[in-house]
Amino acid sequence: MSDIESLIQQSLADIAAATSPDLLESLRVALLGKSGTVTAQLKALGTLPPDQRKAAGEAINRARDTLGAALATRKAELDAAALDVRLATESIDVTLPGRNAARGGIHPVSSTLARIVDIFARLGYELSDGPEIEDDWHNFEALNFPPHHPARAMHDTFYFEDGRLLRTHTSGVQVRYMQDLLARGGQPPLRMIAAGKVYRSDSDQTHTPMFHQVEGLLVDEHANFADLKGTLAEFVRAFFERDFAMRFRPSYFPFTEPSAEVDIAWQQPDGSMRWLEVLGCGMVHPSVLRNIGIDPERYTGFAFGLGVERFAMLRHGVDDLRSFFDNDVRFLRQFA
Repeated sequence: MSDIESLIQQSLADIAAATSPDLLESLRVALLGKSGTVTAQLKALGTLPPDQRKAAGEAINRARDTLGAALATRKAELDAAALDVRLATESIDVTLPGRNAARGGIHPVSSTLARIVDIFARLGYELSDGPEIEDDWHNFEALNFPPHHPARAMHDTFYFEDGRLLRTHTSGVQVRYMQDLLARGGQPPLRMIAAGKVYRSDSDQTHTPMFHQVEGLLVDEHANFADLKGTLAEFVRAFFERDFAMRFRPSYFPFTEPSAEVDIAWQQPDGSMRWLEVLGCGMVHPSVLRNIGIDPERYTGFAFGLGVERFAMLRHGVDDLRSFFDNDVRFLRQFA
């Protein structure tokens, strides 16, 4: 028993005198390791007479616990001392330039949208915004879409239980813009564009449930289709930075009359040309002006609408609209 007490006292002195983590680890292995002194005594308990084993086992276990606690305490002391030395001797130069983080880029749809808005701003059009959650009147009825109108089938969208819906086009912003103008005591002339997200229940290579749209509106006393054609010809030329042969193909929209689809002569990779539809337009239907409170006998107007993703696809040579929303950095990096 006296041997155990002597071992404890000597070991505690050695542990307190250890000046480095490596020395302390050597002591731990020598005392408590597989071949350590204390471990060897535990293994030797079986050789003692039965009446001595209990007392000897308790003494050895006490020695193991005491030395284990002393080793942990000294390790914490040495670690704290090492940290104090580092804090005293090391410093950070805060004047050094920071490490360059990877830089992101503007999304191609965002840059295309900004380009479109900038072109129309130079043509005198004011940018306006409105809610993406719209009511039926602003999204449909004010725009000459009465209930059960067949044209609503092309605007299948997502509805809420209270009858509101995710807007299918930004035309509702045009309605709100004219209403606000009249509420402030104003009257045409006006020029505005509405840009933002719209939603339709559709998804394939050239359609997504959410996409971006820009719609424009001009109302004046003498607006005519020739003004509309000139405006769109200038926009297409400015956007693609080259001239195109254009054609206005008769079409139908409930909110314009007459209406047209605009096609441009697009060169194919093999050098051939084909007509490519890029936007829709027309003269504002008198019923739309009347619904809002503008006299259609005095004022006329024209409107147009285009899909931002389609223009981005054409400008950058992308053949699948869904690529813009896959968040594949390899695809997006080429536009940064």
